[in-house]
Amino acid sequence: MLNLLAISGSLRAASTNSALVAALARNAPAGCQVTIYDGLGRLPIFNPDDEGERTPHEAAKLIDAVTGADGVIVSCPEYAHGVPGGLKNALDWLVSRDAAVAKPAMPVHASPRSLFARAALAEIMRTMSFALYEDGLEIALLGKKPPEVEALLAEPGNVLGMRNALSAFADFIASR
Repeated sequence: MLNLLAISGSLRAASTNSALVAALARNAPAGCQVTIYDGLGRLPIFNPDDEGERTPHEAAKLIDAVTGADGVIVSCPEYAHGVPGGLKNALDWLVSRDAAVAKPAMPVHASPRSLFARAALAEIMRTMSFALYEDGLEIALLGKKPPEVEALLAEPGNVLGMRNALSAFADFIASR
């Protein structure tokens, strides 16, 4: 069983990015399990002085989750042409660890307009030595209300797209 960890970069209750990673978890193909990391809002602000034996519990949980995953999926909104602070903070907790080194990662997108955040996230993740699978997934959910989001994510074409993206990511992981 391939263990994938999905992280939404949004803390909003009605986040389209969170809805997308939840749909990926529900629609994972056979042989793939997608676990959603939900501790983003509980992470303390990264401080290098708090690493090692002083690593906060929530940060240690994130590090362990990334370390134990076969691959990481990140759905990132764009705030002010960049990566949201909470997601960047989570990535900062991984910087001096081996958790990210050569770890396969796939970005997924809930908005076709998040071009600045996409580029910034890719740069951050490459710098951290993630093995970036760039043929991820985009399902345009921006501006939709939660019932519309759920209806779009349940459409057969989108379900197939999610399964195909996860299968392709699984193949990418297996080829490494």
